[in-house]
Amino acid sequence: MRADRLVAILLMLQQRGQVTAAQVAEELEISERTARRDLDALGMAGLPVYATRGRGGGWKLAGGGRTDLSGLTADEARALFLVAGPHPDATPEVRAALRKLVRALPEPLRDRAERAAASTVVDPAAWGRRPRPAAPALLATVQAAVIDAVQLRLDYVDRSGTATTRVVHPLGVVAKGSTWYLVAGTDAGRRTFRVDRMRDVAVLDEPADRPADFDLAEAWAEVVSAMDAHRAPVVATGWADPSILMPLDHVFGTRASIGAAGPDGRVSVAVRGHDAFVLAAELAGFGDRLDLEAPSEVRQQLASIGAQLVARYSPLGSGAPTGPTAGRKRSTGANSSAKRSKG
Repeated sequence: MRADRLVAILLMLQQRGQVTAAQVAEELEISERTARRDLDALGMAGLPVYATRGRGGGWKLAGGGRTDLSGLTADEARALFLVAGPHPDATPEVRAALRKLVRALPEPLRDRAERAAASTVVDPAAWGRRPRPAAPALLATVQAAVIDAVQLRLDYVDRSGTATTRVVHPLGVVAKGSTWYLVAGTDAGRRTFRVDRMRDVAVLDEPADRPADFDLAEAWAEVVSAMDAHRAPVVATGWADPSILMPLDHVFGTRASIGAAGPDGRVSVAVRGHDAFVLAAELAGFGDRLDLEAPSEVRQQLASIGAQLVARYSPLGSGAPTGPTAGRKRSTGANSSAKRSKG
């Protein structure tokens, strides 16, 4: 659920003591189904919100909640501000809601919540990197469709530049690094769409078909596994000296799998690459501390790379130097011979 709605619902609970899904839906201009899901999500997230059933039922705050916003403890209030306050993508609406929340908190919690919001800065740019782009313009609309469980019509451009229009059943949104994706059901099965490739989005009145057993985390794990296999289909296996395990992990990240140690102390490894040559080029720097057993294509590329390096850089190599410095080196050699003959 969105942080601005979370804060708004907490404020309603504090002011009224008890709310119904219909009241929340009317106040926030959302569907009753979304309101019920949001209210249930608050309780599942650990906030002291509980439901009472039957006539006169609704959602309440544990302990009454009128003087202590949602019964938040100091740790809970601080956690809320740490999550929503410093995030660089927080919208003006979220920040305004947080300011209202500060004013609504009881005095003992107010100072600590304000300090929590000011205690952390999130810098999304890695060292030597530019800041990641802001969230895509259509992300909020896509998220709302997921929450409201309604279909979307997408004007979409794929990686090859082909433009299509399609109707999808939104199931969830995922941020992978700085890129946002929509996981959705389609007539062709479950698909994943980059939000920044959506040129236009229309929210439809038709309800989305969401399988009862759908789990977004599990679905995304399947997507990542399939994409890893597609992007890096070549797998090399062998044995690594323990001293290179950390550099190996640094170079390959999730493309490297570390196995068990063998009798000689070396560790079994498997690494993925785009093709045999690129993978061999990445592995060549580990020298004889990495012993690959398969596939033969990568072993052959390593042997070829090794022979080329020996020919160019070894004092015993027979290969003539080439490149921009070759002429200079030969000229220097000729001058030296001339000097010796004059002497």
